[in-house]
Amino acid sequence: MKLPLRLHYWILPALLLAGLNPLFAQIDLEDTHSYPELVSNRHPDSIFLDLKKKYAHITEEGDKKAAGQVLQKMGQVCFHMGHYSQSLDFYLQASTQFRESNNKEQLAETLNDIGKLYYYNKQIPEARRQFDAALDIFQTQSSNSGLAITYGNIGHLYEKTKQYDSAFYFQRKALAHYQSSANKEGMAAIYENLGSIFEDLEKYDSAHHYYNSALTLYKQYNKTPNIIEVYNNLGDVLRKTGRVEASLQFTREALQQALQSDETYQLSAAYRDMAKAWHLLNRGDSAFHYQELSRKSLLDIYSSENNKQFAFLQALNDLSKKDAEIERLKIVRRNTTILTIAAIIVVLLLIVMGSLIISRQRLKIRNERLLRDQNDQIHKAHSELMIKDLQNKQLHEDVLQKSLEMKTQELSAYTLHVIQKNQVLKDLHDTLEKMVRDDKRDQKKQMQQLIQQIDINFNQDQNWDEFRNIFEQVHESFFEKVRRICNDLTANDLRLVALIKMNINSGDMSTLLGISPDSLRVTRYRLRKKFKLDKGENLGAFIQNIS
Repeated sequence: MKLPLRLHYWILPALLLAGLNPLFAQIDLEDTHSYPELVSNRHPDSIFLDLKKKYAHITEEGDKKAAGQVLQKMGQVCFHMGHYSQSLDFYLQASTQFRESNNKEQLAETLNDIGKLYYYNKQIPEARRQFDAALDIFQTQSSNSGLAITYGNIGHLYEKTKQYDSAFYFQRKALAHYQSSANKEGMAAIYENLGSIFEDLEKYDSAHHYYNSALTLYKQYNKTPNIIEVYNNLGDVLRKTGRVEASLQFTREALQQALQSDETYQLSAAYRDMAKAWHLLNRGDSAFHYQELSRKSLLDIYSSENNKQFAFLQALNDLSKKDAEIERLKIVRRNTTILTIAAIIVVLLLIVMGSLIISRQRLKIRNERLLRDQNDQIHKAHSELMIKDLQNKQLHEDVLQKSLEMKTQELSAYTLHVIQKNQVLKDLHDTLEKMVRDDKRDQKKQMQQLIQQIDINFNQDQNWDEFRNIFEQVHESFFEKVRRICNDLTANDLRLVALIKMNINSGDMSTLLGISPDSLRVTRYRLRKKFKLDKGENLGAFIQNIS
């Protein structure tokens, strides 16, 4: 019968507790390798309570190493009872204590325990990470036994995930370290694991060889639980290869030793294997008999384990209540101490504050008198400054207003001058054009040249820059604001916008721009489109609102 986990290797689940032999009654804090050594004639709840008392005592002494060892064993007890979250909490506390006390080997052992815990919770990557961390520490410490255990853990991890090549690799590395340290018990464990891998791969001859090798070493050290387990495994291998009668020999041996040593879990497994063998031999009555014995044995185990679980939970609950009460009393004591100190401090502060208030009141009255006199002087000076400031602002505004009026007058005068000039030019143009139509040969050519010269000069921009400078002094940044609204305006468009802003009538606009009234209407229409004005929206009002 190949068990899901091995006694010598992985920490057994809670069911194994019922079958463990009592080894010794006292808990040895220095032994952190194997959980069974924690188990005596007492139940796990009594073991846990003893550990809790030891931890309280050690904590008072401040021994971090011993505290870590107790926490590690408390984690092992919780783990075997199936309380994984509490087990992880104790393991993590233990690892903290070992780090702070620089106890590296026991830190690595705790990391191995945490890795096993993660494995049980099917967190394989996290389990491997913990094993790797333990491996790093054991390598720096050159610990053959630690390396062997950790390599074996990793190999077992790969076996259970059916990555057999990796499982073989790490199990053989573990075997090499056990051999180098002449640790035959460890070698037996690895032989059994190698037999398990070969059995999974259905290579039964190899499995049989390694199981026999493990059995030989276990017998040298009288490891009864391991011997029973290997007998069951050998029976499995023979039964799977069709040698059922031969398998019965090993199963009977396992059954006999389990009865003698009161290994209840192994006894149940042996009964079940006997039932399987008799079934294969078509002995239904015998198969049924042993199957019933196996079932009853399991019921006894479950009943015993349920009692232990109940007692353990009760112990945990009582401890939680005690811890909560202790914590409450500590808080009350701390609060009382704090309140007493606070009351003393408050009284002292009141006395000091009383004397300070009296002296400060006197100082305050004197300072207020001085401050009032200073404020009166400052207020008077401030008032005078404000009056002068207002007068200066008024003068500045008057100057700006007069300057604006002058610029406006200058702009209007300049505009009127340009209008008059352009009007004279227009009249001259019309007169010359009439003379050309009279067709007098002696002056026709000369007149045409004069008309061309007037046409050329009619729309000259020589006065535009001067007009624009004066306009922008009156209407500051006007053209910049117009361009932000529409950036594709021509120079003529800008001239027209400026004239509309000045409220120049259409006749004067056409004269100033040197275009006909019809052309002016077309230009205004195009300007409306550039400004994207809706139908009916007044162009002049729109431009007047630009400021």
